[in-house]
Amino acid sequence: MFVRVVFTAILLGATLIFQMRHRDQAVEPVVTIFYFLIAAVFFLSILYGMIFQRVKRQALFAYIQIGIDSFVVSLIILITGGFYSMFSFLYLVVIIYASMILYMKGGIALALISSLQFAGLISLQFLSIIPFADAVEGSGAFNPTIMQIIYKVLITSSACFAVAFLSGLLTEQNRKSQHELRAMEDHVKRVEKMAYMGEMAAGLAHEIKNPLASLVGSIQLLREDLHYDQDHQRLMEIVLRETDRLSTLVNEFLLFARPPAGKPEMLHLQQAIEEITSLFERDTNHCKRFSLKKALDPDVHVVMDPAHLRQVLWNLLLNAAEAVSPGGSIALHTIALKNNEVSIQVHDDGCGMPPEVAGKIFNPFFTTKPDGTGLGLSIVHRILEAYESRLDVQTELGCGTTFSFSLKRSGKIR
Repeated sequence: MFVRVVFTAILLGATLIFQMRHRDQAVEPVVTIFYFLIAAVFFLSILYGMIFQRVKRQALFAYIQIGIDSFVVSLIILITGGFYSMFSFLYLVVIIYASMILYMKGGIALALISSLQFAGLISLQFLSIIPFADAVEGSGAFNPTIMQIIYKVLITSSACFAVAFLSGLLTEQNRKSQHELRAMEDHVKRVEKMAYMGEMAAGLAHEIKNPLASLVGSIQLLREDLHYDQDHQRLMEIVLRETDRLSTLVNEFLLFARPPAGKPEMLHLQQAIEEITSLFERDTNHCKRFSLKKALDPDVHVVMDPAHLRQVLWNLLLNAAEAVSPGGSIALHTIALKNNEVSIQVHDDGCGMPPEVAGKIFNPFFTTKPDGTGLGLSIVHRILEAYESRLDVQTELGCGTTFSFSLKRSGKIR
């Protein structure tokens, strides 16, 4: 809505300048048409703003809006002399805000539409199919040569595509920067929250762990020394199973609260990942459910504790394996980044997650699995903190989920 108001203001300013330049000429009909077009654009802007949120295909709706604006510019150029008109720069205004709304793709599309409209308009004037006299400037008959027309069209089209490319590039960079900023803000909030919870969790887990160990030991002694009937034996098995589960939960809680420092060492990333995925693919619980596709850079070395890398990737692969349907696929990629880092990405083609779930997956004890503890991703997050890295997620319902993290690249082993 804001960019359309700006476009209307530019049209109004151009009209006033045009009127001042030609105050001694009979331009009232042209100015009247100008004001009519400005009023139409302003009315359409209000109408678009009222119905935009109700439109399902908003991108297509935006293309239609901006296409109409481009057509309005062509009308303005036509009534102000066509070839001699000074208002062809308005195409650039439309292209700039098309790039702001629809990014590079939209800007290029509008540059193409504008170039075709301008070329068609000038060609129709040259062929005398539409009125071609420049009544405003008083230049008489339309008499430029074919080479002048080609030159004019090429210059205008080149300007349109150049502006589309540059404005689209700036918009894409701005969108990427905003995405990175939001991701960093979310990461800082998670780190602060987990640091607070970690301090509290460490003491609480130790308080639970010691009496739990005594409880388990006592139950096992009673089981060995006393004889029970079948029902009592079944109850004893339930008690032992649940205490084992509780013990596992406490151990994971301790791991989340205070991850071990580990012993970082130089790793050939491709070889390390191949070893981890080889073990994971042999896991009988998941190996028949999915296919694992890998695209690994063979010349990347990182410094990391092998156990930490294994735990991080195992958790991410396990989540991906549980998300895909039978016959689904998981993709594991390593991508070299410009800042001497390597990005490790795990993508699944599962059902994805809604935004309200994706916003909670790093919270301790949040899980969508009936037998999950909700600590897996929290532990991964805490481990990566030690390597000045962060875990990012991109997910969309019906399109799967991608988890990614980056590590500093290191020199080759000598």
